[in-house]
Amino acid sequence: MSEFTPPWRLRQNFADRLSLMYREEVPAYGTLVDLVENINIADAEASTFSGARLGQERHGAIRLALPEELSLLRRALGVLGMFPVDYYDLAAAGLPVHSTAFRPINGDAIERSPFRLFVSLVRLDQIASPALKDEVERLTRERSVMSPVALRYIERAEAQGGLTDAEGEAFLDALIETFRWRGEALSTKRVYDALLNEHPLLADVVCFPNPHINHLTPRVSDIDAAQQKMIDLGLPAKAVIEGPPRRKCPILLRQTAFRALEESVTFRNLDGVDAAGVHTARFGEIESRGAALTCAGMDLYNACLASGDFDAIPADWNALRIKKLAWFKYRAAPGACLPAAPPESSDALEKLIADGSIIPEPITYEDFLPVSAAGIFRSNLRSQGSTNTGTKGNQAAFEEALGCPVSQAQALYEQESRASLQQLFAHEQPKELAIHE
Repeated sequence: MSEFTPPWRLRQNFADRLSLMYREEVPAYGTLVDLVENINIADAEASTFSGARLGQERHGAIRLALPEELSLLRRALGVLGMFPVDYYDLAAAGLPVHSTAFRPINGDAIERSPFRLFVSLVRLDQIASPALKDEVERLTRERSVMSPVALRYIERAEAQGGLTDAEGEAFLDALIETFRWRGEALSTKRVYDALLNEHPLLADVVCFPNPHINHLTPRVSDIDAAQQKMIDLGLPAKAVIEGPPRRKCPILLRQTAFRALEESVTFRNLDGVDAAGVHTARFGEIESRGAALTCAGMDLYNACLASGDFDAIPADWNALRIKKLAWFKYRAAPGACLPAAPPESSDALEKLIADGSIIPEPITYEDFLPVSAAGIFRSNLRSQGSTNTGTKGNQAAFEEALGCPVSQAQALYEQESRASLQQLFAHEQPKELAIHE
């Protein structure tokens, strides 16, 4: 049998196809990508986090209606080497969804193809109207988010441990259809308006036949410059950038977007005559990523977020490292002669860093901030809705629907750091590894 295509290559091919499709569907997205590319080229040497992956990096987002849809998507993305990381409860922020982010879970894989998909499952239990719940149950029975062809290739990949090049191409051809915007609703305009009144996210999910991609986010090296450029180009940009303020040492995630645009929709009517209308859900987002913070760093960040004062977070890479507030990767300096075994104390490691034998570099934050995600979601809704979003999250129910536990991002960073410390002092040293001392 032919060798299987590596998951990272399938993932990158899928991300490239998705980007081309979204550019055709939302022309303003193309404008945004061009804007980002120009800034990244101009800023190539200035940013700590500049690099080859900036140009190809994307994260998308979709919304699902049913638990079985979430389970099926998990299996599809598993073929691409993407796995669920962290649980995000957005109900407390006024959104009737809970979410996870699918991504590669080791540093080498994400460097090869840095694609993520933020996936939200609508909490249909929060619909207040019994009559609307009945309509929703009827509509969701009509949804079919994965084609039989895509499902066959998922099953084949699971059974044989991967897909050949030809099988992979056929699988991606079928999978991309899950994310396509069709402009045709499953519902009548009356039901759509009723769900819109309950909450716009409900209408966006339940009234349509598939989970169309609602944004596809490129990564930019200077998000403040990108925000100003969006305004200069007349794009309806958000008033503020979500996430931490601009810093000398960037941390975590900063995001901004232009507001969702109206798109034509054909709604069903009871008399068989279709009705024309519009839907507003899909928007253009950009992001800028900084260093991943440790648990202690996240606690400090959340305290600063509550107070509005971020001065307590050091604006110096060395201080962030020494105080164990951020995760770092380390590489051996050219020509450095390292010990055969890892240092037995922090002082010994610091000596190797101080004499230039080991060079520390911050690890990129690969995940998402619930407050920022909620802010982006809300900024692109025509109304806030009236669902019972005071309900607390339910990670157990989400993971039951998913079919597996979500990985914990902090545990992944720690696992990578521990393993890399051992590898750095192995006989055959890799060029770049991650550790946290």
